Amino acid sequence: MGTRVCRVVPDVTALDRAFDYRIDADVPVGTIVRVPLHGRRVRGWIAALDVEPESSELLDVLAVVSAGPPADVVELCEWIAWRWAGPRVAVLRSASPPNIAPVSTVCAQRVGIATPSAQTVVRWPPLRDRREFVASLCSDAGSTIVCVADAGRARTFATYLRETGRRVALLHSVESDAARTSAWRVAAQGDCIVVGGRIAALAPVPDLAAAIVMDDADEALQEERAPTWHARDVLRERAVRTGAAFTICSPAPTIEALVVRPAQLELPSVDVERAGWPRVQVVDRREEPPGAGLLTNALAEALHRSTGLAVCLLNRKGRFRLLVCEHQHLLRWESPDERPDVCPECGSTKLRVLRAGVTRIREELEALLPNKRVADVDASSDVVPEADVVVGTEAVLHRAAVRRRRPTLVAYLDLDQELLAPRYRALSQAHWLVTRGAQVLAARPRDETMLLMQTRMPDHVVVQAVANATPDDVIAAEHEYREVLGYPPFGALAELSGDGEALDATLEALHALDIAAAGVQVFGPHDDRALVHAPDWEVLARALQQCLPAGRAIGRVRAVVDPARV
Repeated sequence: MGTRVCRVVPDVTALDRAFDYRIDADVPVGTIVRVPLHGRRVRGWIAALDVEPESSELLDVLAVVSAGPPADVVELCEWIAWRWAGPRVAVLRSASPPNIAPVSTVCAQRVGIATPSAQTVVRWPPLRDRREFVASLCSDAGSTIVCVADAGRARTFATYLRETGRRVALLHSVESDAARTSAWRVAAQGDCIVVGGRIAALAPVPDLAAAIVMDDADEALQEERAPTWHARDVLRERAVRTGAAFTICSPAPTIEALVVRPAQLELPSVDVERAGWPRVQVVDRREEPPGAGLLTNALAEALHRSTGLAVCLLNRKGRFRLLVCEHQHLLRWESPDERPDVCPECGSTKLRVLRAGVTRIREELEALLPNKRVADVDASSDVVPEADVVVGTEAVLHRAAVRRRRPTLVAYLDLDQELLAPRYRALSQAHWLVTRGAQVLAARPRDETMLLMQTRMPDHVVVQAVANATPDDVIAAEHEYREVLGYPPFGALAELSGDGEALDATLEALHALDIAAAGVQVFGPHDDRALVHAPDWEVLARALQQCLPAGRAIGRVRAVVDPARV
C-alpha cells in the first residue's frame, strides 16, 4: 500500500474541523493517530481515506496510536454532532477505547446479518422481573446493544446473560478504563451482547442485529455536555441505518419513544399491569392540620409499620420554591424578588414557604422515630449508612446499597415540587421519579411493600396514573399540550448560553437568516441565555450550523439541544 491522503479530526475541542495528511500505513477509517498541528503533536481520528487534498503541501501522520471507532460509527458521530449542534470530538472520544487497543481489533462491518424489523415499544410494569424477557429480545446471530442507564442494573443484567451462556461486553462509564477497553475490544469482534449506559450506543460492533433501550425516561441516558445526545435517539438512528430491530422496554415509555418514529406498542393485560405496580397510598396534605409540615400522621404510621428499610425522598434541586396560603392554594416562585404577596386564587396574604431540607427532615424523623436509626443520603454521600430509615434526594434511588437492602416503603414527602415544576417535561419527569421508586420495591412481594405519595393535588394526572397503574394517562396529557405548543417531539428546542458578545453575535446571525420563513423563533436573551424553537430537528440543526460559528469566533457559546430542564 503506497502513500494515501487521509482526513484527520484533531482531538482539540475548540477546533471543530479536519485536516489532510499523508499516511503510509494501511489502517481503516476511525483509527486514532498522532499528527502535527501548529507546532504541536496531537492525537486525532481518521475521518476519511483517499480524499482529494485541500492543499498541495501535506504533512505526514506521525504515528498510528490505537484502534478507534469503525467507519459506520464515525459517520454516526458526525450525525450526532450535527443533530445536537456540538463538537464531534466529544462524541468520538465516547466512541473510542479509553486505553490503547490494537488496530487489528476492529472488524469490517458485516452486511446482511440484521433483518429489518418494526420498531417496538414494550410497557413492562416495574415490579415484574424483565431480565428473561429482555434476554429473549437479544439476537442469536450478530450483536445486540442493550442500554441501561443504571450501572448496578447493567452489571446485574450482564451477569444474568453470562449465566445463560451468552458472550457479554459490559461497557459502562463507571467501569475502570482497563475494563472498558477490554469490553470495547470484545464488542469490536462482534457476535456478542453489549450491555452498558449511553456510551454503549456507540459500541464498535460490526454486526448490529438488535438494539434495546431500557427505561428511556432516565435522564442518565442523555449526555450532559454538548452535544447533548440521547442514547434512545442514537440507537434508533443506528438501527435504522443497519436494519436492526429496535426495542424500548420501560414501565413508563416517553412520548418521544412513541411519536418520533411510528412504533408498535406492546401492552400487558390490565390485570398483569395492575399487579405489576406497587400498592399505593396517597396522602392528601390538604387534610393535615396547619403547621403539620411534611411529617404527616399517615407517614408516621407507615414508617412505624415498616419492617424493612424505608426510603423517604425529598427532592430539592434548583431554585424552585413553593408557597401555600391559608386556604391551601399552592403558588410557585423562582427568586426572592419575585415572591408573590397575595394568593391569586383567594386573595389571602397569609403565605407560608414550603421549604424543608433533607438534614432538617432527618432531625425531625429522629425525634419522631426514637427507636429507629435515621440517615440522610444525597449525591455527595460516599456510602449509605446502616439505618432503618433513609432520607435523601432522588440520588438515593440509584444507590445499589439501597436496593440490596430490599426496601419495604418508598415515600415521596413533597411530590408537589415535581408536579408544579415550571418545565415542559414536568409531567413525564415527575412520573418517572415515582416509577423509579416503584422499581426499588421490586425485590419484595407486592403485599410487603408500599409506595406513599404526599401531595396537595391528589387528583393530578401523575398521582392518579401511579395509583391506578395507568401510565398511558400521562402520555395522553403530555401529547395534548406538547402538540398544541409545539414542544418536542412535535417541535425542536435549543437553549443557547455563553459570553454576552458571543451570544449576541450568534443571535444576530440567526436573525439574519430567513428564520421566519423556516418557522424558527428566538426568545431572549435573558441572563446570557436564549431559547430557539423550530418546527423540527432538521430545521433547527441547519439554523444552528449556520449561526453558531459567528458567535464562537468571538467567545464561548454553548448549545443544548433538547434541554431536559427547560
